[in-house]
Amino acid sequence: MAARNVAEYSSIERCNLASIDQKLALAKRCSHEGVMAGAKAAVVASIATAIPTLASARMVPWARANLNPTAQALIVSTAAGLAYFIVADKTVLAIARRNSFNGASLCDKH
Repeated sequence: MAARNVAEYSSIERCNLASIDQKLALAKRCSHEGVMAGAKAAVVASIATAIPTLASARMVPWARANLNPTAQALIVSTAAGLAYFIVADKTVLAIARRNSFNGASLCDKH
């Protein structure tokens, strides 16, 4: 009877370790996808804000007088940073939500 409990315990322990490794690999993949999606959004946001910011700094008299190169860079980098964090966060949450509905793993069938 004691041998059976030891064998059962080691089987559960192996499943728990495998489950932890699986969860860790899933978390790494999830965060990597979030970083990539955020970087793509930051590039798009940089281009989308740089064009009108630079154009208005050349053509609009108020912007020409008040937006020095530092202010222009701040506008563009703020938009890029916001886009990165918003898209990365939404991507990670969407993947986590999708993975939470996938059902039980093989080790949970004991």
